[in-house]
Amino acid sequence: MIGSTPDQLATLRALVEEGSFEAAAQRLHVTQPAVSQRVKQLERLVGQVLVRRTLPVSTTAAGDVVLRYARQVQLLEAEAAAELGHGTAGGAGGAGGPASTRPVPTSVALAVNADSLGTWFLGALASLPSTVAAVFDLHREDQEHTTSLLRSGTVLAAVTSTREPVQGCSSEPLGLMRYRAVASPGFVERWLDGDGDGRLADSGLATAPMIDFDRADDLQQRFLREELGHDPRPPRTFVPATADFARAVELGLGWGMLPEQQCADLLVDGRLVDLAPGRAIDVALWWQRWTLPSPLLDAVTDAVRATAARELRPVTRPAPPAVGPSRGGAASVDR
Repeated sequence: MIGSTPDQLATLRALVEEGSFEAAAQRLHVTQPAVSQRVKQLERLVGQVLVRRTLPVSTTAAGDVVLRYARQVQLLEAEAAAELGHGTAGGAGGAGGPASTRPVPTSVALAVNADSLGTWFLGALASLPSTVAAVFDLHREDQEHTTSLLRSGTVLAAVTSTREPVQGCSSEPLGLMRYRAVASPGFVERWLDGDGDGRLADSGLATAPMIDFDRADDLQQRFLREELGHDPRPPRTFVPATADFARAVELGLGWGMLPEQQCADLLVDGRLVDLAPGRAIDVALWWQRWTLPSPLLDAVTDAVRATAARELRPVTRPAPPAVGPSRGGAASVDR
């Protein structure tokens, strides 16, 4: 942003990330009036209000543009410093040994849905080469907020089920996350008259308790509509955490749609029953990232792409659009 100073841009980043002028001041080790003054100077330079003085503060449309620019500058500065050998921290060597230096990790903000986060995504980050110095600020978000996080520059990239790229981003397919309808043997015996062989129309599934991630989770309801031909509203238990959701299904609190990565072993050893063998719901996942040239972001993209190729099912046909608020992509709901 022509005329802006590094201090002004850093202050805007801190204000948005911390949520208040007081917290931003503490992070930057300056006074609260200094934070307010820097933001006002940046707003005068732009000629528009950049942040709404709410709690927590939020960016305006103009603020989204400037915040995205501020984060791009931050990433480029960190990578340039690393290449020049300035992004290092001193460390004492062994007894009598020479002092050592190590790179200062660059923080990379990413958005990802909870199911990917709980199954394959962390493995992608762990697979990064040891030469990549990075820490991660992971945002577990739903579809609408994920795209807004990309648009504002809050995150550099996202796993999403939204194919259409956000302005300034590229989009590439990662693969299909497959969900299966499963329940515990005890649940099947109690609520489904012992049926677990795909005869769902006669099994009582329309009235059996089911587990939803939250009130926006539509995967179970979508499965009922497709399998039973109508839209029943069975009693629901809400479990808003990926691992706990799977555990609740295993314990018999209800039936639910689980990613294959979570339920495959449980099906093999008999702790879960597939309620509809051979039928599933596939959700296409996409990787959207800034088009900003960045070796660090390139490395993260390569790791995500390679891990997704191993862990997700390949797209062998045109990727299906997200239908309603499913949990499959960060572009859907928060699971």
